[in-house]
Amino acid sequence: MEKPVFWADRIAEDIIKTRGNKHLIATGITPSGPIHLGNIREVLTADAVRRSLDDTGAETELIYIADTADPLRKVYPFLPKEYEKYVGMPLYRIPCPDGCCENYADHFLKPFLEACEKLGVQLKAYKAHELYREGRFVGVIKEALENRKELAEIIESQTGRELPEDWVPFNIECDKCKKTTEIQIPQHKSSIKQNGLNYKCGCGNEGTSLFSDSAGKLPWRIDWPARWKVLGVTVEPFGKDHATAGGSYDTGSMISEKVFNYKSPYPILYEWIYWKGKGAMASSTGVAISIQDMLEIIPPEVVRFLILRVKPEKHIDFDPEGGLLKLFEDYQQLEDKYFESRDELEPYEARTYEMSQVDTKALRAGSLKIPFLHVVIAAQIAQHNFKNAIEVLKRSGYKVDDSDENALKDYLKYADNWLAAFAPDVFKFEVQDELPKEVENLPEEAKAFLKQLADYFKKISWDAEAVHNSIHEIGQNFGLSARKSFQAVYVCLLGKKSGPRAGWFITSLDRDFVINRFKEASGSS
Repeated sequence: MEKPVFWADRIAEDIIKTRGNKHLIATGITPSGPIHLGNIREVLTADAVRRSLDDTGAETELIYIADTADPLRKVYPFLPKEYEKYVGMPLYRIPCPDGCCENYADHFLKPFLEACEKLGVQLKAYKAHELYREGRFVGVIKEALENRKELAEIIESQTGRELPEDWVPFNIECDKCKKTTEIQIPQHKSSIKQNGLNYKCGCGNEGTSLFSDSAGKLPWRIDWPARWKVLGVTVEPFGKDHATAGGSYDTGSMISEKVFNYKSPYPILYEWIYWKGKGAMASSTGVAISIQDMLEIIPPEVVRFLILRVKPEKHIDFDPEGGLLKLFEDYQQLEDKYFESRDELEPYEARTYEMSQVDTKALRAGSLKIPFLHVVIAAQIAQHNFKNAIEVLKRSGYKVDDSDENALKDYLKYADNWLAAFAPDVFKFEVQDELPKEVENLPEEAKAFLKQLADYFKKISWDAEAVHNSIHEIGQNFGLSARKSFQAVYVCLLGKKSGPRAGWFITSLDRDFVINRFKEASGSS
């Protein structure tokens, strides 16, 4: 049976076969809010295909176009009400929400580009309004105006929408109110000769917009194929919303080939990332985790792994709560197999690991050889002190060499941030310095159980399995169910009835501390 080929390698092979070996791969996102994990799927999909093409010897470049000329659609949940006055204004003209950047667009664009660098994505970034202002679109704007009727027929046939008789395929930025407006006095034939368009804005202002300093932009369904031609795009991933019948890609392909005489790019469709229990990620609804927040709770290579292990056409369910622990576990297991038992790895798995790396030219085991859950527990036992955390982990049988310290510091940071932002209460605890008052409510048989457990802990090997089993067995001697036995242990140490997996948790603590606490709880200290 033929082994499956990694999805990006399969796409790259088809691109080479059908489109040749020189490619400009484009991605583009409107920086209207925090650029989130769902948006990053587009960029990482493009990056993976670029890497695969590079491996074949193809000549490639990856670009990103920030749609900075797009207007603010509405006051999003993360914006103050006073931003109502900016609705309809291009993003690059709107003030930065925090006053830290030159404008609104840059406020969200800057951390995104920094995240791309951390993720190992090498790209060239463009701002749409600058491309227009530089005159890069003058030629295609003229083509659009000269072919106004054909454009209208294509858009109407694809969308079922009827355009006004005097429709003009260019939206002006009014030089008075600074908002984007449709042209109400077209006069497009005479205006083309002057390299400009006359307009009348809804605010009452009249003026002329020159193509040479294009204060405005083509409507989206025309702007997209126009940039393919202007920049020379040959490959582009896009979300499923653009891929519907009669959607932006179908319309853009017809416009590109029939009006602009340019072959539409090789399409790569990707599905949404869903936040488990909340729905598809989108800044406009507030259901999103920004990529900078993601990089605070998991390493860049694990972000890449989360997205690239799944074929683009399949959706991803992401659970930043309990599911994060499984994600770490899956990644660490794959890394261990890659370096320690490579022969057992399927080619698809090996390629998944390689594509997950920030730098594929220097492959090395970079993750900590300690389950992330254990780091989470150690961080809390150690009260978030690095040196104490090392001692906690050593007590549990982990070897922490000097070479592991930087990785451990990073993982402790991820653990702290995850605990603060997303961890369910079941994973949060605090070892009590004093005997919790809740111990008073334990029945006498539970206290007797704790006394015998303390005596037994003096004799046994201090390892997780032995401790876990002893709680089961000794609890039965006192007629306690497993649930009641473990509850007594947690109440004694944490002041609540639940906590981390008992065996590993208890052996992470100092043995004498546990023995003395159980004796104190039983009243025999």
